[in-house]
Amino acid sequence: MVQHWLAKFLRLPVVVTIFLLASFITIIFGYIIHLIEPDNFPTVFEGIWWAVVTTATIGYGDYAPVSVAGRITGIILMIVGIAIVSSYFVSLATVAVTMQAAYMEGKLIFKGHQHMIIIGWNERSKELISTISKKNPSKKVVLIDETLDTMPTEYKNVHFIKGRANLDDILLKANIHQAQCVVITADQNKNELHADMNTIITLLAIKGTHPTIRCIAEILTSEQVENARRAGADEIIQSNVLTSSLILNSLESHSTMNSILNLIRDSDNHHLLTCEPVDEIIGKPFYEACKLFLKKNKMLVGIQRGDKTHINPPQEFMIQQEDIAVVITK
Repeated sequence: MVQHWLAKFLRLPVVVTIFLLASFITIIFGYIIHLIEPDNFPTVFEGIWWAVVTTATIGYGDYAPVSVAGRITGIILMIVGIAIVSSYFVSLATVAVTMQAAYMEGKLIFKGHQHMIIIGWNERSKELISTISKKNPSKKVVLIDETLDTMPTEYKNVHFIKGRANLDDILLKANIHQAQCVVITADQNKNELHADMNTIITLLAIKGTHPTIRCIAEILTSEQVENARRAGADEIIQSNVLTSSLILNSLESHSTMNSILNLIRDSDNHHLLTCEPVDEIIGKPFYEACKLFLKKNKMLVGIQRGDKTHINPPQEFMIQQEDIAVVITK
């Protein structure tokens, strides 16, 4: 039985073991000094108080042994107790440094909830994290990346996890079951096809672990868009298509593109293309719906119907029950 309890005690963390040992020694010596000098230490508590201030090298002097036996007890306590207390604080500092290093190296489990998971470290994820941190500093973000060695950003709301996001243990480290959504960016270290295949495998791993979580995936090649949908992507960002479209429009109209780019850059003051319900405009033509949204200081630019989005449809375009309004808001 003694060996069993001793084995359990030794398996405790070093800091806890030293703390319990120091507490035990303090109590024992407090009781011993009470027995040796009951006049100077009338209660066990006074003895324990003396043992604590002695091992902590404070020495208030309000209690002190006067007999030879009492002073010998004090010497033994100072030799043994101070060594143990010093070891405790050294171990505590070591644990703190180790935890900090593990945090910076992406080895710690995230225990928060309602957070956003961003997969991949690149200019897009960097800008996304920066924008989120400025708009909502309390929003928790978990960054997963296998190429980084340490935390790449100093934002306090970001928790870094090193590893491949298509592995279950890494997703569990990111607390995937309590997450709000996942954003998968294309791997900049792979060619376009391999980057898309990696994104699709990551989607399968995420949906296999948490089937209902919202996933936004960046896809580079058009032929992999349908596969990303099959893998469970709720939204797909075709960054190459968007870039090509911007370049083409820029070639055709400089002034128009400058206005669009300025609107995107000014995202702190505008919410570009926000989807809203159309309950109050069902059965109305598009031009009347525009007027109703303008009264609320919002600009209606299109209607999402199923998988298709109608941008600036004809004025007589009728709003239906399942439609979603696409608006620009302040």
